[in-house]
Amino acid sequence: MPNYGISGLQKALSLSKMTESSPTQYYSLLQLQELLRDLIAACPMSQNVWIVAELSDVRESGGHCYMELIQKDTNTGQNVAKARATIWSNVWRKIRAEFVQATGQQFATGLKVMIRVTAGYHPQYGMNLNITAVNASFTLGERERRRREILAKLKAEGVYDLNKQLEFPRPCQRIAVITSATAAGYGDFRNQLLLNDKKLRFHVKLFGATMQGTQTAQSIITQLDTIATEHDKWDCVCIIRGGGASTDLDGFDDYELAANVTQFPLPIIVGIGHERDITVLDYIACRRVKTPTAAAEFLLSLGDRELSELYGLASSLLQIANNSISGARQQLAYISGHLQMAPVNALHHAEKRLDAATLSLSRIASTRIQPLRANLDRMADAIANATTNSVSRASMKLDSYSVLIEALSPKATLKRGFSITKINGEAITNASQLRSGDIISTEFFEGSVSSTVN
Repeated sequence: MPNYGISGLQKALSLSKMTESSPTQYYSLLQLQELLRDLIAACPMSQNVWIVAELSDVRESGGHCYMELIQKDTNTGQNVAKARATIWSNVWRKIRAEFVQATGQQFATGLKVMIRVTAGYHPQYGMNLNITAVNASFTLGERERRRREILAKLKAEGVYDLNKQLEFPRPCQRIAVITSATAAGYGDFRNQLLLNDKKLRFHVKLFGATMQGTQTAQSIITQLDTIATEHDKWDCVCIIRGGGASTDLDGFDDYELAANVTQFPLPIIVGIGHERDITVLDYIACRRVKTPTAAAEFLLSLGDRELSELYGLASSLLQIANNSISGARQQLAYISGHLQMAPVNALHHAEKRLDAATLSLSRIASTRIQPLRANLDRMADAIANATTNSVSRASMKLDSYSVLIEALSPKATLKRGFSITKINGEAITNASQLRSGDIISTEFFEGSVSSTVN
């Protein structure tokens, strides 16, 4: 291969003529990349120009700041351009301090910024934009602005804090997990949760969803609806996924998804991406953690808290039982010491009570029975007198009744000259009772006669 010592446009023209005149001729990859490097370096439009782009995957390493610059289609929201960019350490410290002072926030993923860049091309690492200045007045990126609009709308609707106000059940052991079945973060979550050293038990069920791309929001909403139909089977929901480029998390900045999360009846734990990654769900979920592993650690901390309280209750119960047994033992010892003397003391007290009762009865006999006896004697005399008087009066009455009866008897009447006429044994008081031929009897004081009525 010929050695091209020329640069820039001359080199490009030379290579172009070579390929046109000799199609079988070729040049190396390095030569092509050196050509691109020289062309970019020679173009004034690629040096120290101001551009507007959105920051993505911003990170600091070795004193330098690395990131991706992206541009989205305003209608579809899809990325239409992407480039790597670097702020070298000699200017990064100044840019970072000035940006924070002017905007009150870090130079971070999600911001839409105006920056001054110089394009460069490296044969091994490709194109990179070297950032030399930032217009701090141009701060909010499209992503961050969209998030703020969603959060403001949720606040206006009065649902922003609903899920954050829910309390985790005690104990919290039945976990519904929304993530991709193939996600490495899900495996880390299960291992951390189910293989814990304290042998805490959890029931975990996967509700598979798309966790990247345009279908992310609707896929998660569908699984939330499924869990809601059986919410009595679960204590909480975990929405987790591993890290990646910040642009991979755009699906979580969705109003419909956020509205579903805020109004979900169970507390939701969100562990999406890395610590530096922030989505709308991180603001509104009941609990936000850094990673899927951190979500498992949080659930373990809830279980550990319950376990500690159980240990505390067990210790308290043991102390109460020990105190009760100790008190019972003291009482038993006291009773045992006095048990032998108890029958003797009881018998002695009984004898004293019996003596007192005997003396009391004796006093009662002398003070109450004697007067009663005198009364009985007086009552006996009165009864005897009353009986005699009553018998005498009754005898007199009987004598009077005897005289009266004797005077009123039929014999006494007949003796006075009267007679009694009867027919068939019945006395006749009226002559009309008789008929001619009747046989009647007439009774006198002495004797009787029979007659026939004519």
